[in-house]
Amino acid sequence: MHDSAPGERRRIYLMRHGSVTYFDDSGKPFLPETVPLNETGCAQADAAGHAFFDAGVRFDRVIVSGLPRTIQTAQRVLAIAGQPVEIEVWPELHEIRGGRLSSIPTAELRRAFTGAFEGLVDEQQRFLGGESVGEMMDRVHPAVSRLRAEQDWDTALLVLHGGVNCAILSLALAGQRLFLGGLSQAAGCINALDVGGDPHDWVVRFVNYVPPGPLQPGARTTTMEQLFEQYRKGR
Repeated sequence: MHDSAPGERRRIYLMRHGSVTYFDDSGKPFLPETVPLNETGCAQADAAGHAFFDAGVRFDRVIVSGLPRTIQTAQRVLAIAGQPVEIEVWPELHEIRGGRLSSIPTAELRRAFTGAFEGLVDEQQRFLGGESVGEMMDRVHPAVSRLRAEQDWDTALLVLHGGVNCAILSLALAGQRLFLGGLSQAAGCINALDVGGDPHDWVVRFVNYVPPGPLQPGARTTTMEQLFEQYRKGR
């Protein structure tokens, strides 16, 4: 463990978990709390592990939300990086929770999928008819403050989710409570944020770095747009 000198910034590597399969070929959803990494997701997690190993990055803390896809991603990263760090589960960093897809009217379906990830998002906007963006921030922001208040780390790895990552990145970029929905978080991506002692002392070093393909030449749609297209096949 490291103790940071007064005024010295510490580093948070913020990852999104690797790719998972949320819908079957007919568009029927799997239970999102249980889906594991798919083959692509495993490769993405391994690539992140190699990136950290090659850069000589050492973690003092590793934190996940507790959903299997975050645990598996962190385990693979640590195995490749050669770091036997204990994985901590912080349930308050769970992904924004959706409601019952079958209860969403067809005319409102696209907005239910994508509305929480477009522009400057209203706090009342609900994700898939479930939790609102504001309700998610109510649990994510205190968790971030809690981590920053703990002084037993210099470099932390957080393996979380697209929506939660947007909440953390939005806080860091704006220095206030708002949600920037257009911050892309590709599966297996890495973000780097430095934090100082002052609550507004954030430095965002880079966002949405994807080790298997950093330039992302084929990326044009968002995750939620892709999931909407998969789901509506079975609607």
